[in-house]
Amino acid sequence: MPRYAQLVMGPAGSGKSTYCSTMVQHCETLGRSVQVVNLDPAAEHFDYPVMADIRELIQVDDVMEDDSLRFGPNGGLVFCMEYFANNFVWLEETLGHTEDDYILFDCPGQIELYTHLPVMRQLVEHLQQSEFRVCGVFLVDSQFMVESFKFISGVMAALSAMVSLEVPQVNIMTKMDLLSAKAKKEIEKYLDPDMYSMMEDSSDTLRSAKFKKLTQAICGLIDDYSMVRFLPFDRTDEEGMNIVLQNIDFSIQYGEDLEFKEPKDDEDEDESNLNYDELFQDKGS
Repeated sequence: MPRYAQLVMGPAGSGKSTYCSTMVQHCETLGRSVQVVNLDPAAEHFDYPVMADIRELIQVDDVMEDDSLRFGPNGGLVFCMEYFANNFVWLEETLGHTEDDYILFDCPGQIELYTHLPVMRQLVEHLQQSEFRVCGVFLVDSQFMVESFKFISGVMAALSAMVSLEVPQVNIMTKMDLLSAKAKKEIEKYLDPDMYSMMEDSSDTLRSAKFKKLTQAICGLIDDYSMVRFLPFDRTDEEGMNIVLQNIDFSIQYGEDLEFKEPKDDEDEDESNLNYDELFQDKGS
Protein backbone atom coordinates (compact mmCIF):
# COMPACT_ATOMS: atom_id res chain seq x y z
CA MET A 1 0.00 0.00 0.00
CA PRO A 2 1.28 3.50 -0.80
CA ARG A 3 1.92 6.08 1.87
CA TYR A 4 1.08 9.77 1.59
CA ALA A 5 2.92 12.94 2.53
CA GLN A 6 2.40 16.69 2.45
CA LEU A 7 5.52 18.85 2.53
CA VAL A 8 4.20 22.01 4.18
CA MET A 9 6.49 24.80 2.97
CA GLY A 10 6.55 28.56 2.77
CA PRO A 11 8.29 31.67 4.11
CA ALA A 12 8.71 32.23 7.83
CA GLY A 13 5.45 33.40 9.39
CA SER A 14 3.26 32.10 6.58
CA GLY A 15 1.31 29.85 8.99
CA LYS A 16 2.80 26.40 8.41
CA SER A 17 2.41 25.13 11.98
CA THR A 18 -1.09 26.60 12.22
CA TYR A 19 -1.99 24.89 8.94
CA CYS A 20 -0.75 21.54 10.26
CA SER A 21 -2.64 21.91 13.54
CA THR A 22 -5.85 22.97 11.81
CA MET A 23 -5.63 20.21 9.19
CA VAL A 24 -5.11 17.54 11.87
CA GLN A 25 -8.24 18.72 13.69
CA HIS A 26 -10.19 18.86 10.44
CA CYS A 27 -9.17 15.32 9.49
CA GLU A 28 -10.16 14.07 12.93
CA THR A 29 -13.69 15.36 12.33
CA LEU A 30 -13.68 13.39 9.05
CA GLY A 31 -12.54 10.22 10.80
CA ARG A 32 -9.14 10.25 9.10
CA SER A 33 -5.82 9.57 10.81
CA VAL A 34 -3.16 12.17 10.04
CA GLN A 35 0.24 12.49 11.71
CA VAL A 36 2.66 15.43 11.83
CA VAL A 37 6.46 15.47 11.71
CA ASN A 38 8.28 18.63 12.77
CA LEU A 39 11.26 19.28 10.48
CA ASP A 40 12.08 22.75 11.81
CA PRO A 41 15.14 22.50 14.11
CA ALA A 42 14.50 26.09 15.26
CA ALA A 43 10.85 25.57 16.22
CA GLU A 44 9.83 26.76 19.66
CA HIS A 45 6.08 26.32 19.95
CA PHE A 46 3.42 24.33 18.11
CA ASP A 47 0.09 23.02 19.34
CA TYR A 48 -0.13 19.67 17.58
CA PRO A 49 1.08 16.23 18.68
CA VAL A 50 4.12 15.05 16.71
CA MET A 51 5.11 11.53 15.75
CA ALA A 52 8.67 12.73 15.10
CA ASP A 53 10.60 15.91 15.96
CA ILE A 54 13.88 16.80 14.25
CA ARG A 55 14.98 18.55 17.45
CA GLU A 56 15.51 15.10 18.94
CA LEU A 57 18.24 14.68 16.30
CA ILE A 58 19.70 18.21 16.16
CA GLN A 59 18.77 21.75 17.24
CA VAL A 60 19.77 25.15 15.90
CA ASP A 61 20.63 26.46 19.37
CA ASP A 62 23.16 23.67 19.91
CA VAL A 63 24.79 24.40 16.55
CA MET A 64 25.00 28.14 17.25
CA GLU A 65 26.56 27.53 20.66
CA ASP A 66 29.24 25.25 19.22
CA ASP A 67 32.52 27.20 19.32
CA SER A 68 33.99 25.18 16.45
CA LEU A 69 31.16 26.14 14.07
CA ARG A 70 30.25 29.74 15.01
CA PHE A 71 27.12 29.82 12.84
CA GLY A 72 24.39 32.41 12.98
CA PRO A 73 20.66 31.52 12.86
CA ASN A 74 20.45 30.99 9.08
CA GLY A 75 23.77 29.18 8.77
CA GLY A 76 22.90 27.05 11.79
CA LEU A 77 19.58 26.02 10.27
CA VAL A 78 21.20 25.08 6.95
CA PHE A 79 23.80 23.04 8.85
CA CYS A 80 20.99 21.25 10.75
CA MET A 81 19.12 20.38 7.57
CA GLU A 82 22.26 19.10 5.86
CA TYR A 83 22.99 16.99 8.94
CA PHE A 84 19.43 15.69 8.74
CA ALA A 85 19.92 14.80 5.06
CA ASN A 86 22.93 12.69 6.04
CA ASN A 87 20.92 10.90 8.75
CA PHE A 88 17.67 9.87 7.07
CA VAL A 89 17.99 6.58 8.98
CA TRP A 90 16.70 8.48 12.02
CA LEU A 91 13.56 9.43 10.10
CA GLU A 92 13.00 5.86 8.88
CA GLU A 93 13.27 4.45 12.38
CA THR A 94 10.96 7.09 13.81
CA LEU A 95 8.26 6.76 11.15
CA GLY A 96 8.26 2.98 10.95
CA HIS A 97 5.88 1.61 8.36
CA THR A 98 2.12 1.54 8.83
CA GLU A 99 -0.44 1.00 6.10
CA ASP A 100 -2.28 4.12 4.94
CA ASP A 101 0.28 6.49 6.49
CA TYR A 102 -0.71 10.12 5.86
CA ILE A 103 1.91 12.49 7.23
CA LEU A 104 2.28 16.27 7.24
CA PHE A 105 5.91 17.42 7.29
CA ASP A 106 6.10 20.85 8.92
CA CYS A 107 9.17 22.30 7.16
CA PRO A 108 11.45 25.27 8.01
CA GLY A 109 10.73 28.71 6.62
CA GLN A 110 14.10 29.55 5.03
CA ILE A 111 13.31 29.98 1.35
CA GLU A 112 16.80 28.93 0.20
CA LEU A 113 15.99 25.37 1.25
CA TYR A 114 13.47 25.23 -1.61
CA THR A 115 15.29 27.26 -4.24
CA HIS A 116 18.97 26.38 -4.57
CA LEU A 117 19.93 23.93 -1.79
CA PRO A 118 19.46 20.17 -2.45
CA VAL A 119 18.25 19.21 1.04
CA MET A 120 14.49 19.21 0.44
CA ARG A 121 14.93 17.57 -2.95
CA GLN A 122 16.90 14.79 -1.25
CA LEU A 123 14.10 14.42 1.30
CA VAL A 124 11.52 14.07 -1.49
CA GLU A 125 13.58 11.40 -3.22
CA HIS A 126 14.03 9.50 0.05
CA LEU A 127 10.29 9.59 0.78
CA GLN A 128 9.47 8.42 -2.73
CA GLN A 129 11.86 5.49 -2.32
CA SER A 130 9.93 4.68 0.87
CA GLU A 131 6.69 4.40 -1.16
CA PHE A 132 5.39 7.84 -0.24
CA ARG A 133 3.32 9.83 -2.70
CA VAL A 134 4.44 13.39 -2.01
CA CYS A 135 2.63 16.68 -2.54
CA GLY A 136 4.20 20.07 -1.91
CA VAL A 137 1.94 22.52 -0.07
CA PHE A 138 3.32 26.02 -0.44
CA LEU A 139 1.86 28.65 1.88
CA VAL A 140 1.88 32.40 1.44
CA ASP A 141 0.40 34.87 3.93
CA SER A 142 -2.61 36.49 2.27
CA GLN A 143 -2.02 39.71 4.21
CA PHE A 144 1.12 40.31 2.12
CA MET A 145 -0.45 39.41 -1.22
CA VAL A 146 -2.87 42.28 -1.70
CA GLU A 147 -0.56 44.29 -3.94
CA SER A 148 0.42 43.25 -7.45
CA PHE A 149 4.22 43.39 -7.09
CA LYS A 150 4.08 41.44 -3.81
CA PHE A 151 1.81 38.88 -5.43
CA ILE A 152 4.24 38.38 -8.31
CA SER A 153 7.05 37.82 -5.78
CA GLY A 154 4.94 35.20 -4.01
CA VAL A 155 4.19 33.49 -7.30
CA MET A 156 7.90 33.32 -8.14
CA ALA A 157 8.74 31.84 -4.72
CA ALA A 158 6.07 29.16 -5.16
CA LEU A 159 7.26 28.46 -8.69
CA SER A 160 10.88 28.10 -7.51
CA ALA A 161 9.84 25.41 -5.01
CA MET A 162 7.77 23.64 -7.64
CA VAL A 163 10.65 23.54 -10.13
CA SER A 164 13.16 22.47 -7.49
CA LEU A 165 11.18 19.60 -5.95
CA GLU A 166 9.42 18.27 -9.07
CA VAL A 167 6.34 17.02 -7.21
CA PRO A 168 2.67 18.01 -7.47
CA GLN A 169 2.19 21.27 -5.60
CA VAL A 170 -0.84 23.03 -4.16
CA ASN A 171 -0.36 26.73 -3.41
CA ILE A 172 -2.36 28.25 -0.59
CA MET A 173 -3.08 31.74 0.71
CA THR A 174 -3.28 31.44 4.48
CA LYS A 175 -4.78 33.61 7.23
CA MET A 176 -7.82 34.52 5.16
CA ASP A 177 -9.77 34.69 8.42
CA LEU A 178 -7.61 37.65 9.52
CA LEU A 179 -8.45 39.81 6.51
CA SER A 180 -11.03 42.55 6.60
CA ALA A 181 -14.13 42.24 4.43
CA LYS A 182 -12.68 44.81 2.04
CA ALA A 183 -9.35 42.97 1.79
CA LYS A 184 -11.11 39.64 1.19
CA LYS A 185 -13.00 41.15 -1.72
CA GLU A 186 -9.80 42.71 -3.06
CA ILE A 187 -7.83 39.48 -2.86
CA GLU A 188 -10.31 37.43 -4.89
CA LYS A 189 -8.60 38.56 -8.11
CA TYR A 190 -5.34 37.01 -6.88
CA LEU A 191 -6.79 33.52 -6.38
CA ASP A 192 -7.31 32.95 -10.11
CA PRO A 193 -5.25 35.84 -11.45
CA ASP A 194 -5.04 37.46 -14.82
CA MET A 195 -1.27 37.91 -14.92
CA TYR A 196 -1.49 40.47 -17.71
CA SER A 197 -3.59 42.77 -15.54
CA MET A 198 -1.13 42.17 -12.69
CA MET A 199 1.63 43.18 -15.06
CA GLU A 200 -0.11 46.44 -15.91
CA ASP A 201 -0.74 47.23 -12.25
CA SER A 202 2.86 46.55 -11.20
CA SER A 203 4.40 48.34 -14.17
CA ASP A 204 3.16 51.65 -12.75
CA THR A 205 5.58 51.24 -9.81
CA LEU A 206 8.54 50.27 -12.00
CA ARG A 207 10.60 53.15 -13.32
CA SER A 208 13.10 51.08 -15.31
CA ALA A 209 12.02 50.10 -18.80
CA LYS A 210 14.18 46.98 -18.62
CA PHE A 211 12.45 45.76 -15.46
CA LYS A 212 9.07 46.45 -17.03
CA LYS A 213 9.98 44.14 -19.92
CA LEU A 214 11.24 41.48 -17.49
CA THR A 215 8.02 41.69 -15.49
CA GLN A 216 5.99 41.40 -18.68
CA ALA A 217 7.91 38.29 -19.74
CA ILE A 218 7.49 36.63 -16.33
CA CYS A 219 3.78 37.39 -16.10
CA GLY A 220 3.19 36.24 -19.67
CA LEU A 221 4.98 32.94 -19.07
CA ILE A 222 3.05 32.19 -15.87
CA ASP A 223 -0.27 33.14 -17.44
CA ASP A 224 0.21 31.29 -20.73
CA TYR A 225 1.06 27.99 -19.03
CA SER A 226 -1.24 28.38 -15.98
CA MET A 227 1.72 27.52 -13.74
CA VAL A 228 0.57 28.93 -10.40
CA ARG A 229 -2.84 29.22 -8.80
CA PHE A 230 -3.76 29.74 -5.14
CA LEU A 231 -6.46 28.29 -2.90
CA PRO A 232 -7.76 30.31 0.07
CA PHE A 233 -7.29 28.83 3.53
CA ASP A 234 -9.55 30.06 6.32
CA ARG A 235 -9.27 27.91 9.43
CA THR A 236 -12.80 28.88 10.46
CA ASP A 237 -14.29 27.63 7.17
CA GLU A 238 -14.81 23.84 7.21
CA GLU A 239 -15.96 23.74 3.59
CA GLY A 240 -12.93 25.72 2.42
CA MET A 241 -10.56 23.43 4.32
CA ASN A 242 -12.27 20.43 2.77
CA ILE A 243 -11.71 21.88 -0.73
CA VAL A 244 -7.99 22.33 0.05
CA LEU A 245 -7.73 18.76 1.34
CA GLN A 246 -9.57 17.38 -1.69
CA ASN A 247 -7.17 19.14 -4.07
CA ILE A 248 -4.16 17.71 -2.22
CA ASP A 249 -5.70 14.22 -2.04
CA PHE A 250 -6.40 14.32 -5.76
CA SER A 251 -2.81 15.30 -6.57
CA ILE A 252 -1.41 12.28 -4.68
CA GLN A 253 -4.31 9.96 -5.61
CA TYR A 254 -5.28 9.38 -2.01
CA GLY A 255 -8.17 6.95 -1.62
CA GLU A 256 -7.82 5.20 -4.97
CA ASP A 257 -6.22 2.16 -3.36
CA LEU A 258 -8.60 1.91 -0.41
CA GLU A 259 -10.45 -1.40 -0.32
CA PHE A 260 -14.22 -1.45 -0.73
CA LYS A 261 -15.89 -2.33 2.56
CA GLU A 262 -18.76 -4.82 2.24
CA PRO A 263 -21.66 -4.82 4.70
CA LYS A 264 -20.73 -6.70 7.87
CA ASP A 265 -24.27 -7.47 9.02
CA ASP A 266 -25.53 -10.66 7.31
CA GLU A 267 -29.04 -10.07 8.66
CA ASP A 268 -29.27 -6.77 6.77
CA GLU A 269 -28.18 -8.50 3.57
CA ASP A 270 -30.75 -11.30 4.04
CA GLU A 271 -33.46 -8.73 4.75
CA SER A 272 -32.49 -6.85 1.59
CA ASN A 273 -32.71 -10.03 -0.49
CA LEU A 274 -36.11 -10.77 1.07
CA ASN A 275 -37.39 -7.35 0.02
CA TYR A 276 -36.27 -8.00 -3.56
CA ASP A 277 -38.04 -11.40 -3.53
CA GLU A 278 -41.28 -9.81 -2.29
CA LEU A 279 -41.02 -7.14 -4.97
CA PHE A 280 -40.67 -9.71 -7.78
CA GLN A 281 -43.57 -11.74 -6.33
CA ASP A 282 -45.78 -8.66 -6.37
CA LYS A 283 -44.83 -7.98 -10.00
CA GLY A 284 -45.54 -11.62 -10.96
CA SER A 285 -48.96 -11.57 -9.37
